[in-house]
Amino acid sequence: MIEVSRRRCGWVPPGDALYEAYHDREWGVPVHDDQRLFEFLVLEGAQAGLSWRTILNKREGYRRAFAGFDPAVVAGYGPDQVARLLQDRGIVRNRLKVQAAVGLAAIVGDIQQECGSLDAFLWRFVDGRPQLNHWSSLSQLPARTETSDRLSQALMHRGARFVGSTICYSFMQAVGMVNDHLEDCFRYPEVAVAG
Repeated sequence: MIEVSRRRCGWVPPGDALYEAYHDREWGVPVHDDQRLFEFLVLEGAQAGLSWRTILNKREGYRRAFAGFDPAVVAGYGPDQVARLLQDRGIVRNRLKVQAAVGLAAIVGDIQQECGSLDAFLWRFVDGRPQLNHWSSLSQLPARTETSDRLSQALMHRGARFVGSTICYSFMQAVGMVNDHLEDCFRYPEVAVAG
């Protein structure tokens, strides 16, 4: 039986299995697990100046290098672990990004102590439920919003780096804080129901 082609958001290169799997299974699905939220914060920060394909290709390397994105473990990384990470070809070997990820892990620990979870801290920026947008064209998608501005400022106030408003908005899209699938994308109604 021939599979009927599904209409996807225009940013997904046709026939690109890695992008299609990410779009079809993850992008825009609400995430409430602290380790996965930490993972996406690190990966979105690592992407700065690079393509998302680069990060998707290195995702397993990141999971290995950053202890499955356990923030309690990563927060304990010292100079020796950072030096090791800078030699790891499985990740983006940028000193500032690696140090920012380790610093972010400590910040996540502080947030968990203060708010109970990273999930509770992040999702309060959208009142605990995904914002359902109604876009018909990629040109309508914003690069940042007032909400991502506030999230960025809150994270930077705590000392986080690589969390500018554009990075935060991309993070919000990835973890389903906003549903930015185009209305004619087959995932739009599925993700809307998941929210």
